[in-house]
Amino acid sequence: MKIKQLYFYPIKSLRGISVSSATLTSQGIPHDRRFMLFKVNPPKEGKEKDNDLPERLERMTVTYFPQMSLFSQDIYQTEDDQSMLRITYNPPPQSGNAAEVSSITIDLDPETEGLQEIDVSLHRSLTKAFIMEDTICNWFSECFGWEIILVYMPEGASRAVLGNLAPSKAGALDDNAAKPTGGSKSWLSTFTNYLPNFGQALEKEDGLSFADCAPYLVVTEESVKEVSTRLPDGVEMDVTKFRPNIVIEGAGEAYEEDFWGAISILPSDRTNSEDEDDVTVDQDKQLSQIDIILTQNCLRCQSLDINYTTGQFAKTQDEMILKKLMRDRRVDEGKKYSPVFGRYGFLQGDETKVQVGDEVIVKKTNEERTKFHWPGLS
Repeated sequence: MKIKQLYFYPIKSLRGISVSSATLTSQGIPHDRRFMLFKVNPPKEGKEKDNDLPERLERMTVTYFPQMSLFSQDIYQTEDDQSMLRITYNPPPQSGNAAEVSSITIDLDPETEGLQEIDVSLHRSLTKAFIMEDTICNWFSECFGWEIILVYMPEGASRAVLGNLAPSKAGALDDNAAKPTGGSKSWLSTFTNYLPNFGQALEKEDGLSFADCAPYLVVTEESVKEVSTRLPDGVEMDVTKFRPNIVIEGAGEAYEEDFWGAISILPSDRTNSEDEDDVTVDQDKQLSQIDIILTQNCLRCQSLDINYTTGQFAKTQDEMILKKLMRDRRVDEGKKYSPVFGRYGFLQGDETKVQVGDEVIVKKTNEERTKFHWPGLS
C-alpha cells in the first residue's frame, strides 16, 4: 500500500489543503486546525449589560454551518520566507452579484502579544486561544453576514484527549478491543512485545489542536471508491468531505481499515530494498519514527451531505451520502446510530517527514472492531 494523498486544514471546517509531503508530529501535521471560527451571538435577553463574550460564542463547524465549505485555503511563502495563509470566499452561484469572490491573507504563525486570550471548549476538552485582529474577524463577518471571531491556538498548545481515544490511556483497551490471535495475553502486553519500545511510547502525553478527537484521520481509497458505487452513475465520492489527513491506496478491500490497530509509513529513503515485495526497515527505529497507532473509528455526521458548490445540504436522495452509509456502516457499538468511515490515529515516537508515494504496511490487525467512547459524543 502507499500514501495517495495528504491533507491539512489550518482553519477548522474550511476546505483543506492538499500537499505532496508533510511532517508528522505528535499533535498532527503542523498548522493543522490551529485556527477556529466562532459566531458571536447577541447577549441573552435581560443580560445585555453583562455582555460576557465567552457566553455568547457559538462554535462553528461545517456540520452546523454548511456555508463554511465555500471557503478555500492555500499557503504561500513571502520573499522573506514567511508562511502566509490565504483564505478565499467563493460565493454560491445563486448569490448573483450580491457577493463576489474575495480573499484575505493572515500570518500562519501570528504573534499573540496584545491579542485577547479566551477559554475555548471543544467537545468538553479545554484550551486557551487568542482572538485575531479586528480586520480579520470583520472580513469573515462580512462574508457570513453576522459577527464572527477567528481564534488561534499556538503551536505547542493543546487540548486533552478524552475518553478512550489516546493510546496512552487504558480505557482505549476495553473489553471490546481486539485480542491478538494465539494466546491469552492482553492486547496491550502482546502489542508491547510486538512493536519495539512500545511501552515507552505509550507513556508520552497526547494532545490535540482543534482537531475533533485525534491528530490524524486515516482513510483508504478503496473505501472511498465503495461509497462511489452507492452514488448515481458517473458521480464519484469527494474524498475531501471525509476530511482525512492521510489517504492510503492499495488496501485489499473496502473498509478493511476498520480492523487496523497500527500502520507504519516507510519513507523511501529508509527502505533497504527496491523490490516492492521485499520491504525491510530498521526494526529499532520504525516505531519512534513512523508508526501510527489507530485507536478508534471516526463516526460520521451530516457534513457528508453538503454541496461544496452551493454551501447547502443535499436536496435529493441521490446526494444524501450519510443516509446511504447508515444502511450498513453503523458498526461501532459506542455510537451505534452513526456510520463509520476511517480511523483516528496517533503518531508514536519522534516527528518525521512523509510524502505521497511512501510505502504503508499494517503493523497490527484487530480481531474485532473497537468501541468509541468520548464524553458527550458517544
